Amino acid sequence: MFDDYVIRAVLAGFGAVLVAGPLGCFVVWRRMAYFGDTLSHAALTGVALGFLLNIDLTVGVIATGVVIGLALLGMQTSTRVATDTLLGILSHSALAVGLIVVSFLENVRIDLMGYLFGDILAVSRWDLAWIYGGGLAVLGTLAALWKPLVALTVNPDLARAEGIPDTILRVVFISLMALTVAVAMKIIGVLLITALLLIPPAAARRFSATPEAMAALSVITGAIAVAAGLGASFRWDTPTGPSIVAAAAVLFVVTLFLPQRR
Repeated sequence: MFDDYVIRAVLAGFGAVLVAGPLGCFVVWRRMAYFGDTLSHAALTGVALGFLLNIDLTVGVIATGVVIGLALLGMQTSTRVATDTLLGILSHSALAVGLIVVSFLENVRIDLMGYLFGDILAVSRWDLAWIYGGGLAVLGTLAALWKPLVALTVNPDLARAEGIPDTILRVVFISLMALTVAVAMKIIGVLLITALLLIPPAAARRFSATPEAMAALSVITGAIAVAAGLGASFRWDTPTGPSIVAAAAVLFVVTLFLPQRR
């Protein structure tokens, strides 16, 4: 029989990939990998502010991610600086601010390694409630906005001409990514969350005929990576978060040698 913490770890990992798979498809389609890095780095600032303001850390991470995303949207429309440059500035600035705030919290002990790289084996029942509650909120919103988001991804100009509200959907999408980062933070850590959003969809893309098929295959690929990563962690006593990401990377490499769906 498996111990309770093992069952909770598996459930937490599956809950995370259930959300990250479909959302990560848009990250791949819209080439937003660097944006995912920016939000994950900003999560550390959210953790620090959560301790500083004595609020729930998940709420702090979500709020910080949304603020960073809105700041990016604002700067994109009011400056001529390239988007990748803005992302680089925001990403490293948010990480630096988070580390600085943490250094001032002398009366609070923060497990930086746990937040940076995750500790899925320490997931509690309350964490599972957050993961699946937040995950259902993300999936429900994403399902309701799936068609207009796909339309904006395929042909933004045509979608705008048809009356699809580009700015509103971008704000909602940023909020969904911020919530996903908060949900997955304790599982694989803020520095590895982007990998969970990016690698399974990238592996599924070559074998998917439709956007919906790619989303479903991304979830399956992510679930296999979670199971393999946890198994490797128990077998060789390796860090669980990095082990899950490494397993996903191996799956991606394997797919490169398989025949692509035509």
